[in-house]
Amino acid sequence: MMAAQRPPANRSPMGEALTWASRIMSVGMAMFLPAVLGGWLDDRLGTEVLAAIGLVVGFFAGLTWLVRLTVGQQR
Repeated sequence: MMAAQRPPANRSPMGEALTWASRIMSVGMAMFLPAVLGGWLDDRLGTEVLAAIGLVVGFFAGLTWLVRLTVGQQR
């Protein structure tokens, strides 16, 4: 994953807000999509555990990504 880059000092507040909105949506998708994929695989394979595994993996992946984003902005 690429490190978060600090935006230029002359960026407009709207530009900064849109940057953060896209980052947060990306983190949300990283949390949500593994659970959806696991549920789809559960339906196809007749299992009941892959959605739960996807939920846990997605949660930790999204949380890790969010922490890296915020730590990168503090530097």
